[in-house]
Amino acid sequence: MNPATLILLGHGENSIHNIAQSLSCSFDTMKDRIHYAIASTANENRIEQMFRNYRPEVVFHTAAHKHVPIMESNEQEAVINNVIGTYNVAKACGEHSAERVVLISTDKAADPCCVMGATKWLCEEIFRSAASLWPNTSYMAVRFGNVLGSRGSVVPIFHEQIMRGGPVLVTHPEMTRYFMTIPEAVRLVLEAGAVGNSGELYLLDIGRPIRILDMAVDMIRICGLQPGRDIKIEFSGVRPGEKIHENLISDVETIEKTAWEGLSIVKRPDRFTPNELMNAIITLKNAAANGGDAHVRRVLYSFMPPQCVVNHEDRSKMRNPIGQNRVSRA
Repeated sequence: MNPATLILLGHGENSIHNIAQSLSCSFDTMKDRIHYAIASTANENRIEQMFRNYRPEVVFHTAAHKHVPIMESNEQEAVINNVIGTYNVAKACGEHSAERVVLISTDKAADPCCVMGATKWLCEEIFRSAASLWPNTSYMAVRFGNVLGSRGSVVPIFHEQIMRGGPVLVTHPEMTRYFMTIPEAVRLVLEAGAVGNSGELYLLDIGRPIRILDMAVDMIRICGLQPGRDIKIEFSGVRPGEKIHENLISDVETIEKTAWEGLSIVKRPDRFTPNELMNAIITLKNAAANGGDAHVRRVLYSFMPPQCVVNHEDRSKMRNPIGQNRVSRA
């Protein structure tokens, strides 16, 4: 899109450096227009400083802890990084007159039974309230599923396991997920940022869910090997916070089509007024700073819709349907 300036902001300097090097090689004219900004979104003062210095016009907020099982036992960090970090970015965008800002959300926010999903659901609410608090900035959120080949994606994990000679580890034989390619996801995120209305939550067209077991079988065959003979597939069991199937919307949400191919709007009931949400952020911030993980979890779920709390409690009581022992599949 040939931006006048591109600011790469992130907490990990190696990742930011690698992205900048890749972009400089691919787009020679961008070399002198890329700026490094090393910062944690959870550091309010640093984010304020970065926005004051650079005055970005368009912001894509992608920073989040997203590993579901790990966040189940790191509630404080999930809240600080995902929720507080998102609020800091939203606030800085409004106070420094960014024109547009897009939040990357997840299908796990649709009906969250895990800590990561709950934090991202609150992030969506932060952007909806921010649209009222800072009306001169347009705030959009985009919800979609897994991205093939992205960091943490199952595809490179499966490939590495195949190259080692197996086994390929699948959590559950019936587990499904929604997938997009990186180019598809990027194009639709940019489109949402360009045409979206402030305060809206957009859903990307990500097709039908894919069974993870089928993906593992296909990848083994693509590598010229035979599942069960050359490479074993083992079921390791559903991990903490995971669902067998993900939903794109909850029971209290509906989907409306837009004029833009690949983009729909998720309509959902109001949960907070902007002032109520700001009070919730302060409460969560104090809990994360002063309480343990169990306390943070209780406070986090006190702000969730009732059905999310029920689903979370039900998931907490569930036993692993596969059990602790791995089962080979011929």
